Amino acid sequence: MGLKTMLPSYELGFYALAVTCAVVYSGSGIFEASRDSVNRKAFRDGIKPGWHYFGRKMDVADFEWVMWFTSFRNVIIFALSGHVLFGKICSMTVPQHRAVVYMLYGVFAVLGSMGLVYLMIILSHCLVLYSIALAKQKWLCYVAGLCCLASFKVEPFSSWQSGFVTGAFDLQDVLFYGGSSFTIMRCMSFALESSERKEGIYSIFDLLKYNFYLPFFFFGPVMTFDQFHAQVSTRELRRKDDEMRNIRVHAFFHVGAIIAVDIFFHFFYILTLPSDLKFMNRLSDWSLAGLAYSNLVYDWVKAAVMFGVINTIARLDHLDPPQPPKCITMLYVFAETHFDRGINDWLCKYVYDHIGENHDNIMKELVATIATFAVTTLWLGPCEIVYIWSVFNCFGLNFELWVQKFFQLEPFAKLEAKMSPAMSRRIRAVFGAANFWAIVLYNILALNSLEFALLVTKRLLLTGFPVSTLSIWFVTYCGVQLIKERERILAIKEETCDKAKVE
Repeated sequence: MGLKTMLPSYELGFYALAVTCAVVYSGSGIFEASRDSVNRKAFRDGIKPGWHYFGRKMDVADFEWVMWFTSFRNVIIFALSGHVLFGKICSMTVPQHRAVVYMLYGVFAVLGSMGLVYLMIILSHCLVLYSIALAKQKWLCYVAGLCCLASFKVEPFSSWQSGFVTGAFDLQDVLFYGGSSFTIMRCMSFALESSERKEGIYSIFDLLKYNFYLPFFFFGPVMTFDQFHAQVSTRELRRKDDEMRNIRVHAFFHVGAIIAVDIFFHFFYILTLPSDLKFMNRLSDWSLAGLAYSNLVYDWVKAAVMFGVINTIARLDHLDPPQPPKCITMLYVFAETHFDRGINDWLCKYVYDHIGENHDNIMKELVATIATFAVTTLWLGPCEIVYIWSVFNCFGLNFELWVQKFFQLEPFAKLEAKMSPAMSRRIRAVFGAANFWAIVLYNILALNSLEFALLVTKRLLLTGFPVSTLSIWFVTYCGVQLIKERERILAIKEETCDKAKVE
C-alpha cells in the first residue's frame, strides 16, 4: 500500500504516549543501574571522575570518544583550522587552483603528523593503483585494490608495513590504519572511474588531489572520485541561498550533540554496564532492551558528530560531502542500516548495485549481498566477531527480499488488496517491529560483544516470553508507526516542493 496512507490522529497520539512511557520506564531502570554500580570493582576502568560538584563519575569506556576530546582535540582544531584558513584565502584569490592548495596542505599535514616513511607508504599504494588503472580493466582494479586493502588488514602484512613507521605516540595506530584504509578505498574509486572513462585517463595529480584532501584523509567519509573531481574542479564558487546559515546551524547542532553526550555519560553508563554480565542478569528485560537500543543510538550519534564536523569543513570548501548516517531510531529495514554513508555509497556504487542491479532477483541479490559484506569484512578487519556480524546482516538483507517476494504471491496479494490502506499499514508495521529488533540484535554484536548480544536475545525471546517479548514488540510497533508517519509527511512535503518547482 502507498506511503501516504494516513492513520487517525488519536491512534498516533496513543502510539506516541506508549513509546514515551516505555522510554521513560526503561531509562529509569538504566539510571538506577548506573547509580548502583558506580563503585563496582568491575567498572573501575570504564568509569572515571567527572563532575565532582554533581557527585557524578563519567563513562569513558569508548576509546574513540575519549580520544577525540583529550589527546586528539588540539590536533583536530589546529589542523582543520589551518585547512579552513588556507582554503578561504585560496578560494578568494586563486579558486581555479584550490584543489592543489588542499593537496599540498594535506601532504604537509600528513608528513608533519606521521613522518616521511608513512607518506612514502601511502604514495607507493597510490602509484601502484594508478598504474593498474592505466590498463582500464575493472576486474584488475578490484583485485589490486582489495589486495592493497588486505595488506593493511591482514597479518603479517599489516604489522610489516606499520613496522616501517618509527617513533610512537598515542594516536599513531589510529591515524596509520585510518589513513591507509581510506586511501585504498579512494584509490579504488579513482581506478574504477578511470577504467570507465571513454577518452584517456585521469592524471596522477588528480588522484593525489583527491586522496590528500585533509578533512577526509584520516577518518573519511569516502567521497567517490567522480563526485569529488566534479565539485573541486568548479571555478565559479557560489553559495546557495541560506547556505552559510545552514552551515552555522549544523555546527551549533554538533556542538550541542557533544555537550548532550557528555551529560548523558555522567548519568547513564550504557557502555560500561554491558561489560559485567553478572550484573546485567539483575536488570529487568526492559532495561536490557533499552541498554541494547541505547548502544546503537550512541554509535549513530558518534558517527553523526564525527562526520558532521568533517562535512561542515567540506561545505565551507564548497563541496557537497556524503550525508551523516540515518538515525537508528528511524530504521526498520536492513537496506538503510549503515553508520558510514560514505562507505555505504562506495559499496552500493561499485559492488552492491553493480551486481544486484535493480535488487529484484533473489539470486542476484544473494550474490550482491555476499560480495558486499565480503568487502565490508575486509574493510573492518577480518576477525570472528566481524564474520558473525557480516553473516547475520547479510542474512537479514536477503530475508527482507524473501519475505517481500513471498507476500507478493497471489493469495497474499489479493488478501492485501481487499484490506483498507490503514489496515495494510498496521500489518506491515508488525513485521517492521520484528525487523527493528533484528537490526538492533545483529549490530550490537559488533558494537558491544557477542556475550551481551546473546544475553539480550535470550532474555527477550526465551526467558521473557510471552510478557516481555510481546510488550516490547508492541511498543516497537508503536515506534515503527511513528516512523512511518514521519516518512508520510516528508513524502508529501517533497511532492509539494517538486510541484512548486515544475510550476
